Amino acid sequence: MQKIKITKMQGLGNDFVILDYEEYEKTGLSLEDLARKLCDRHFGIGADGMIIPKIDTNSADIGWYFYNSDGSTAQMCGNGMRCFAKYVYDKKLVDKKQFSVETLAGIIKPELLDNGLVKVDMGAPILEDARIPFKGERKLKVLNKEFEIFPVSMGNPHCIIFTDEDPLELAKTYGEKIEKHEFFPEKTNTEFVKVISRDEVDMRVFERGCGITLACGTGACATVVAAVLNNLTEQKVKVNLLGGSVIIEWQGSKEKLNEHVFMTGRADYSFFAEYIL
Repeated sequence: MQKIKITKMQGLGNDFVILDYEEYEKTGLSLEDLARKLCDRHFGIGADGMIIPKIDTNSADIGWYFYNSDGSTAQMCGNGMRCFAKYVYDKKLVDKKQFSVETLAGIIKPELLDNGLVKVDMGAPILEDARIPFKGERKLKVLNKEFEIFPVSMGNPHCIIFTDEDPLELAKTYGEKIEKHEFFPEKTNTEFVKVISRDEVDMRVFERGCGITLACGTGACATVVAAVLNNLTEQKVKVNLLGGSVIIEWQGSKEKLNEHVFMTGRADYSFFAEYIL
């Protein structure tokens, strides 16, 4: 009977199973299969994703392996990054509160703040269609409904839709269809957004490879970038998600697209356990 040590964490309800690489090696499974097994909410632990620290990297202080619950990889995950930052610092895998992490989206820089929150430099948004990647028009029709869309990448693709309707109902009805739409050759996360004021929005997300989740950090960042570029909000915005709120700051504009996006929010432990394979 094989046992592995795991840690369960969540950022605004976006939850993750985290384990060290030596624990993964005990399993004899591929990373994809282990992610599907651990993240299964009926036969496993249950999570939106699996994270494993990657120690052997030369380009940053540390790296990670990140897998969605369906076994697919994701270039980045904002809520996962906050949890990861707290985990590796507490385990002394890094020895400073501000450090660099190698991801498939490039180098990301989290910082553990004295108030217990985690602030992450998420890098600059990507708005060129080919790099998102996006191949289509700014109007997208699914199930006889047409949406005006704003494609943005934060290292992973996002489709932002501003609406006066119930964003959760839209996510439930249209999220999966948009995720797999031909406009997005690598599929997409889809954010349905209702603007509350110049400094606050409500956002509901259908995540690529996960479905509807309680929170999406990269989605919150992409949402604020789209909102600023469309003059719907100021540059510092409270983004309300099903699992809580994050603060997103982007000092960019149509003339300053390379400004970095900063995200600040919670990261919390759920439990430590041994899992029986």
